[in-house]
Amino acid sequence: MRKLSVNSIKNIAIGAALLGAGGGGNPYIGELMAVSATRKYGEVTLLNVDEVESEALVVPASMMGAPSVQLEKFPNGQEFYKAFDLLEKRLNKKIAATFPIEAGGVNSMIPIMVAAKTGLPLVDVDSMGRALPELQMSTFTLYGHTATPMAIVDEKGNGALLETIDNVWTEKIARSIAVDMGATATVASYPLTGKDLLESGVKGVITLCEKIGEIITNVNSYSTVAQALVALLDLTNGFCFMEAKIVDIKHTTKDGFNFGKVELEGLGNSRNKNGEVEFQNENIIFKLNGEVAITAPDIITFLDIESLNPITNEELKYGKRIYVLGVPCSDKWRTPAGIKLVGPRYFHYDVDYQPVEDLFKKVKELN
Repeated sequence: MRKLSVNSIKNIAIGAALLGAGGGGNPYIGELMAVSATRKYGEVTLLNVDEVESEALVVPASMMGAPSVQLEKFPNGQEFYKAFDLLEKRLNKKIAATFPIEAGGVNSMIPIMVAAKTGLPLVDVDSMGRALPELQMSTFTLYGHTATPMAIVDEKGNGALLETIDNVWTEKIARSIAVDMGATATVASYPLTGKDLLESGVKGVITLCEKIGEIITNVNSYSTVAQALVALLDLTNGFCFMEAKIVDIKHTTKDGFNFGKVELEGLGNSRNKNGEVEFQNENIIFKLNGEVAITAPDIITFLDIESLNPITNEELKYGKRIYVLGVPCSDKWRTPAGIKLVGPRYFHYDVDYQPVEDLFKKVKELN
């Protein structure tokens, strides 16, 4: 148990943007909301997941929809009171704690804001260890937990409580509602007990985000940016696949998702190489010289070459100079059920998942 300072929140936002694989919503907007709430209501208490009482009701607070829309249409903070109230009345039980549904941009910050405003503790856990585009893409699904009853609310005061037959149907129906609400909505889903959260969640993700953010915030304390990058790769067990310049971006919003493709031209040690990343909110597949180099559920993330700040997909710009990193996903995803749920074939790529560390070895051998 510890308190989260404003500096901690800022570092968490940076780290969450890295683990968010380009998605999860804009971290800066989320940071502003979380910092503002903390300054007004006081610092949030962060609990280890094993500090939560086994029968306590714990519920994540999150945003659903296209991250690019969230840049212009973000919550006013009242939506979460309504969403939590809907769930509490349905379950006839008070929510004892909240946590992020994913490690990514705004969705790592929203629960901090909610915790500050409600006085609830925040739990150091999520259900992905990264960000993923669809609601059923949660380690909770792997453990047989249902996303419903689920509350979905907009900034105008509209709210709905969903009961579905499985988490895929929750995604379909909730996504349709979110589109009608303006392509983005506030969600309270996956109500669990502390015992279930301990078993099925990805532990320590907020602390990991904070440590990532500390390295990036203090990049100038290293002799070179390259040394800071090494420290970052050591912390995340990640790999740097490419140094590149963005030479083309195709981007569209459809059915409550951001879809796109980024084309890259190699720089420095990657000169004469070309890369391509395709995304659905989050980066899904990276090809280097036409060969698959990283796929979901491993994390494909872009860092600014000079500052190492993560770059989300709605922030991509022509000419931007970046590192392309691959970071291993949680072991919970590296199972047949996990790969079926979030692997490349789910996203309609005719590719079998291979761990990022194995693909990096192949890339090095080719060089």
